[in-house]
Amino acid sequence: MKRIIPAICLALLAGLPAGASESIYDRIKVDAGKAVYDAKCRRCHTDGSTDDSYGPPLKNIVGRAAGTYPDYDFSIALAASGIVWTPAALRAWMEDNDGFMPGTKMRHVGIQDPTVQDFVLSYLASITDRDGSAISD
Repeated sequence: MKRIIPAICLALLAGLPAGASESIYDRIKVDAGKAVYDAKCRRCHTDGSTDDSYGPPLKNIVGRAAGTYPDYDFSIALAASGIVWTPAALRAWMEDNDGFMPGTKMRHVGIQDPTVQDFVLSYLASITDRDGSAISD
């Protein structure tokens, strides 16, 4: 799975005409991110705000303060962290959440590939309602 998604995306990108618009490239990144999300994240997180899930929903995660989703019992470490979920913080979390935030209760296999992280970040940005232009790494 680690190599399949980037390979598919690269194949799709290779088939684009030289002058392909940025929106086509962005759409491919979002679609690839959704595929990774569905394969790795959806078992515990929903991408809607009203669906039940084991972990907190990830809709509107970009720019949200960590540990603040209503009615979710976050670890003390995460709730007290003061972190805002910027793209850089989300990337560090995806790569090694235990290393990034010791004491968290989330357990997952990290996503080390920066390209796959880019895809997931593109998808998470696409399900964030607020304008992400003010959110910096």
